[in-house]
Amino acid sequence: MELDTIIHATQSAVARNDWKTASGIVNALPYPDIASVLGHLSAEAALQLLRRCQHDKQSIIFGYMAPRIQSEMAQLMSRSELTALFEKMEHDERADLYNRLSEEERQSILPGLAHAEREDIRTLASYKEGTIGSIMTSAYVSLHDDLTVAQALERIRLEAPDAETIYQIYIVDKQRHLKGTVSLRELMLANPNAVLRDIMVTDVLHARADEDQSEAANQIARYDLLALPIVDDKQRIVGIVTHDDALDVSREESTEDQMRLGAVSTIGSGLNISLKDASIAVLYRMRVFWLVILVFGNIFSGAGIAHFEELIESMVALVFFLPLLVDSGGNAGSQSATLMVRALATGDVRARDWFSMLGKEITVALLLGLSMAAAVSIIGFYRGGPDIALVVALTMIVIVIVGSVIGMSLPFLLTRFKLDPASASAPLITSICDGVGVLIYFNIANILLEMPAV
Repeated sequence: MELDTIIHATQSAVARNDWKTASGIVNALPYPDIASVLGHLSAEAALQLLRRCQHDKQSIIFGYMAPRIQSEMAQLMSRSELTALFEKMEHDERADLYNRLSEEERQSILPGLAHAEREDIRTLASYKEGTIGSIMTSAYVSLHDDLTVAQALERIRLEAPDAETIYQIYIVDKQRHLKGTVSLRELMLANPNAVLRDIMVTDVLHARADEDQSEAANQIARYDLLALPIVDDKQRIVGIVTHDDALDVSREESTEDQMRLGAVSTIGSGLNISLKDASIAVLYRMRVFWLVILVFGNIFSGAGIAHFEELIESMVALVFFLPLLVDSGGNAGSQSATLMVRALATGDVRARDWFSMLGKEITVALLLGLSMAAAVSIIGFYRGGPDIALVVALTMIVIVIVGSVIGMSLPFLLTRFKLDPASASAPLITSICDGVGVLIYFNIANILLEMPAV
């Protein structure tokens, strides 16, 4: 049965107050699907159904739910119910939920938690949003380097139920400095009497808790890690970032880049809110800033056209090709910018590579311009004769080259000034290329058609 059908059936059962049927439907689903179904209900109905799930499943299902739904449901829970949920949630997920609670709600649940759990929540919740610390978990297994393999395996058995992953074990000294790592596979194959310091790998990939979260995601993706250990400024291990959290970060970063490429503001926009759930006010704030800025940017295109009024009056056929030509420059620039932003984001290209990339981009743009010029010259010949055909063909070549260079250079320029290269958005580049394209087009026409200068 498709998920949409299941959602509709659940909603119908809830509308009839048939909680037994609704509960039977959702309890037969995988955890992520249960969370999705509950997300399509009111917070009250979702909480009713969550309570009808097995107790050991509730925290897992709750962790898959959207932050907005989590916050709404948390406000409806009793103090004891919310405290019990906190105790069973994944460490990083409960820290995120803690940050979304009001101060009154925080103070109501903390006394019901064990001291270690309170300190764990406070520590994880203290890291600044967007840093690695804000996405890491403290549910990992660490062992002292003087243990034998047999002792280590026994300790792992005890700690495994509370750990998010046990496939990689982190070796620390008594001050919790990260000294090495050993995989569970290596422990299983090692001599039971061997000491951990003798079999551990000492060259450990790691990241700092105060670094940008994308650094952890990049390392995990590049080296195919299940988890990345995170240390503080004194090289003491404070947590790990798992591959699923890194995937969430990559998805968030990709969404943010796509928004910037579309000239949609991400400041205060609520990236965790789905488009369907976003209010009109949020959608308005996300889009209005750049649109207003680009309105004034497009004035330059109008000023360029006004400057060549006499040329246009004497050769009306030129107007037919104006949108075609300037849009081609904007399209070429947007393509170049998209490729370059992606290359810079993945580390495939560095800021120092601009000069070598410039030569390649000009060559590609020239070939593209020649191909497009061949097509448009035929239309130019039909509409205005050989002179117009020559003007539009030459303009097409120049505009595509200039647009491509602008599109590939803006991300480099922004990177040079420590700004987000994704801010070189498609609408911004299109607006710049439009103004430049108008000037290129009419100046070429002015020269080749031997019109008097204006």
